Amino acid sequence: MRPMTKHIDIAPSILSADFCNLERDLKAIANADLVHVDVMDHHFVPNLTLGEPIVGRICQVTDLPVDVHLMIEDPDRWAPEYAKLGAASVSFHMGATHAPVRLARQLRDMGCKACFAVRPAEPVEPIFDILDEFDMVLIMTVEPGFGGQKFLDNQMAKVRRLRDEITRRGLTTKIQVDGGVSPKTAHIVAEAGADVLVAGSAVYGADSPAQAIDEIREKAEAAYRD
Repeated sequence: MRPMTKHIDIAPSILSADFCNLERDLKAIANADLVHVDVMDHHFVPNLTLGEPIVGRICQVTDLPVDVHLMIEDPDRWAPEYAKLGAASVSFHMGATHAPVRLARQLRDMGCKACFAVRPAEPVEPIFDILDEFDMVLIMTVEPGFGGQKFLDNQMAKVRRLRDEITRRGLTTKIQVDGGVSPKTAHIVAEAGADVLVAGSAVYGADSPAQAIDEIREKAEAAYRD
């Protein structure tokens, strides 16, 4: 029996929200811990979503910390701009940046959490040497670019390796998992060691987004790997 419950952060992804009613849909997730915003440029990934003006407005109208996932080319240029808009955290991909450590330090100096994103086909071990430069690592359990994809449970070995490394070194780096997270899979990612769960269609496709958030958090906290 656990002496105390580990709090799991739930970050609903507005990729599954109604873009014509974003403020309404942001209010519907008031019990979440973060709001996850996917920025795609139609180049780094095939989809095109939204950019600075809308992210800036989201930061203005929500009380939740805004967690921006950049799936774009040249994050070295653009990531600081999202920090200026008020993003609490910004994730970027190694394949898109020229100087990941410099960018991470720049974001942190601006008061924004620096986060590193790993796609399904990429190993996580190459960032172990610079892990202490990041506040969070985002493990993708679907191919980035579109919401509503099937959960890839083979990525859990990657989460476990990352959790072991964080624990071994006594770091506070969080592990975020994005893709296919739902009440049915929340216990799987939490047991592997993830402590920030991104959920899109499972939240906004539910009759009650707030209830779905509570259910995902409850199942994850019951299964979390210490």
